[in-house]
Amino acid sequence: MACVTEKKYRDKAGKERIRIVIDFYDQHGKRRIKTLPEGTSKKDAKKELRKIEDQVARDTYLPKDRTPAFSEVASDWLEYKKPNIRASTYQQYEGHVKNHLAPYFGNTPIPRINFDAIEKFISHCNKQGVIPPTLRKFLVTLGGIFKYAVRKKYCDFNPIRDIEKPKTKNKKQIEVFKPEEIRALLENAGDTKIRTLFTLAVMSGMRQGEILGLKWTDIDWFNCQVHVRRTFNHKRFYEPKTATSNRSIDLGPSVIASLKEWQLACPPSDLNLVFPNEYGKPIDDSNLRNRYFNPALRRAKLRGIRFHDLRHSYASLLIDQGEHPKYIQSQMGHSSINVTMDTYGHLMNPVNREASKRLDETVFKKSGDFLVTQKEKVPSGTL
Repeated sequence: MACVTEKKYRDKAGKERIRIVIDFYDQHGKRRIKTLPEGTSKKDAKKELRKIEDQVARDTYLPKDRTPAFSEVASDWLEYKKPNIRASTYQQYEGHVKNHLAPYFGNTPIPRINFDAIEKFISHCNKQGVIPPTLRKFLVTLGGIFKYAVRKKYCDFNPIRDIEKPKTKNKKQIEVFKPEEIRALLENAGDTKIRTLFTLAVMSGMRQGEILGLKWTDIDWFNCQVHVRRTFNHKRFYEPKTATSNRSIDLGPSVIASLKEWQLACPPSDLNLVFPNEYGKPIDDSNLRNRYFNPALRRAKLRGIRFHDLRHSYASLLIDQGEHPKYIQSQMGHSSINVTMDTYGHLMNPVNREASKRLDETVFKKSGDFLVTQKEKVPSGTL
């Protein structure tokens, strides 16, 4: 049975002293004796004992010599994550740990890193000039490490849950092309392959990696759809990142016609890619940007935008023509309608007089005639 007792000992001068010790059994049935610092009161000792008993009950008690340091847990977490994530994601996590998290928390025992310690880390990053979006990524990585630590029973809870994430004050507005700008881009795209690639990008909202990894077998000619089944990023093919990214996108007649025209001219390749390079391999993303996209913008005398902004332009066009947000979400492959609204909600028209008219008619109109208002029902001369 756990108890608090006093232990007598003699110091180097031979003087008799008393220290308080806690005698208990851990979750594995092993007896342990913890000597508390000199001067600890019995009241504080009993509090410490209750804390230890709670840890034993939750199977999270670790003796001091077995409590892992943050750097050790972070290293184990990286090895645990490596087989299940993309190489680029692993490199990002590894950079966060190696360059920022491990140098700051170092050999601090993982249970001692609490809310206050993380708040100090955030202040440290702010002083170093780390911008909010980057700092949020650090905290996501830190949260993953603590989630792993809790699962391994190195600590009781994940302190990141209580941290308020830094906010970006001035969020950059997305860039979109208007229809006339899209036509100018396509007219100056160059050969059939690149013109078809740009057409598909702006008329389907596909991500760059999804287009570069597209195969002819992914196109459903009968239903006029393209199926997103893979992506090509960082010189590797990957499965779509989320379940909603694996989707079917509707294509218009002009896009289908462009694809059919290019299919006739497309050289065969072992990978059966829709847009292969001269060696039958996927086009390198930097080559797409520097050799084809940016020169086409200059030839068309258009403002500089990112290739990804063609995806934003697609969403903007759907919004302008009044498509339902849920349909836009499914075509874009967003994980939830919240992502769609957070990204493109500001593009939606805040004024919709037709909607208010329809509501007015639904409530107040009956059999073609407006209902009589209360004032009209009151006999004249009674007011």
